[in-house]
Amino acid sequence: MFDALKAIFTRTPAPADAADAAPDRALQIAACALLLEMAHADRDFSDVERRHIEEIAMRQFELDADEARALMAVAEQARGRAVDLHQFTSLVSQHYDEGQRMVLAELLWRIVYADGTLAEAEAQLARKIGMLLDLRPGYLSEARKRATGG
Repeated sequence: MFDALKAIFTRTPAPADAADAAPDRALQIAACALLLEMAHADRDFSDVERRHIEEIAMRQFELDADEARALMAVAEQARGRAVDLHQFTSLVSQHYDEGQRMVLAELLWRIVYADGTLAEAEAQLARKIGMLLDLRPGYLSEARKRATGG
């Protein structure tokens, strides 16, 4: 499933904005923005969460560390300008199949548990993103179980 997710992405120069990005780069920005949103949900964006997102970007998008950090910076800017999550989730939903959205849900849960705690705001955001990603009932809890090893 991870290979299927990676196959969508290509390396392109970092754009100033997700709207200006090539389609594949826009997907990377959207997915990374969702991961960052999850990391910020409890109002404590820890170094552990930051490193975790960087590692996900490197692994999933086949980026080196500098490219991953650049992607995170662009995604953080896009996240900061976003009115809501719809611009990110709609792009992901349009271009990811159900399995790829499931992988993203699992990665979101891994961010939640990266700092060892589950805040209510994180649980609520995970449910909201799951709904916006049009995941079937039960998929979000399945992704959570896989992310926690349970």
